[in-house]
Amino acid sequence: MARVCDLTGKKMMVGNKVSHSNVKTKRRFYPNLQTKKFYIPEEDAWVVLKVSASAIRTINKKGIYNYLKELEGKA
Repeated sequence: MARVCDLTGKKMMVGNKVSHSNVKTKRRFYPNLQTKKFYIPEEDAWVVLKVSASAIRTINKKGIYNYLKELEGKA
């Protein structure tokens, strides 16, 4: 399974691990993904999504239905 947020599209970034002696080696920065179950009362349905922590915060603020409609308008 890919480590990609279903809503925001956030995915892994690549950067350098820097040691005390300033030696640089490649490493990966993974997004903070959580598998979460959301209830959409307008559609009377449960949806399981793999979302980032920032997307969960936005859903808590705006509501899942409004957030999905907002994303649909951008696409």
